Amino acid sequence: MDPRPSLTTGAGGPIHVGTATRIPVAGRTPAAGGLPEGPHGGDGKVASVVNWFWQRPRGAARTLSLRSRGDFGEARRVDFEELAPDVNTFLGQAAYLQLGFFETLSELIAMTPELAEKESLSRAAGAALTKHEELVALIRDRGEDPTSLMLPFREPLDAFRRATHGVRPEETMLSVHIIAGMLDDFYLALSASYGDTGRRVARILRADDDRQAIVELVQDSIGADAEWRSLLAMWGRRLVGDTLLIARAALRPPTLAASDEKKVEPVFTALMAAHSRRMEDMGLAA
Repeated sequence: MDPRPSLTTGAGGPIHVGTATRIPVAGRTPAAGGLPEGPHGGDGKVASVVNWFWQRPRGAARTLSLRSRGDFGEARRVDFEELAPDVNTFLGQAAYLQLGFFETLSELIAMTPELAEKESLSRAAGAALTKHEELVALIRDRGEDPTSLMLPFREPLDAFRRATHGVRPEETMLSVHIIAGMLDDFYLALSASYGDTGRRVARILRADDDRQAIVELVQDSIGADAEWRSLLAMWGRRLVGDTLLIARAALRPPTLAASDEKKVEPVFTALMAAHSRRMEDMGLAA
């Protein structure tokens, strides 16, 4: 295996997502022609996918209390108004994200020849599937249909997931670890705003993710050939911007006032700090 592949992203630029057909979101009519053009043209970049992904009906205004935990500092409480999805959108997105992590890990298992590595990846896949199933059970307990809640996010999340697949399995393993870690942290922070439902989500997301095996596999690659270190460090830097874009879009109306930016900043600073620690644990520079 050549440990020096050229990445499939543009030099120094964001990861690109292919054009996708737009699915209706409740209360909105999709524009003709699929995704709108982004700032870089009509080739369906992540920014366009994100704008579609987080669109929600008007009239769903509510107060969101974003309480952080652990790395976010227990004493910090940041209040937002009209900057979060309603609870069904929150649950549908969270459930489909976990299903996507399971699917990516399952693909990695299929292409991995070593039995020990397959077994390690299967533990992480099993943990993601368990979280998905528990979120689906929570949705059913609320009297909602899980498929209906997840369906609006299937296509944009699948497009994002495809865009963050690497050329080599090692890159895709790193993608899962970074993206799942950051988005789990973000959804844990959001969960404090949804009462008992949010507390159940927090318990589900705090369960063991069994991704330590991924860390060890990445470390093994770095140990076998030092050139993997710079490659994977660069790949990690390219992933994190688009993952933060997905998270930040959850709190964004069409325009975000400067005062709201100041409220959001501490949360995303904490997300980045946790990301840096994950990278350091693997021997990579964030």
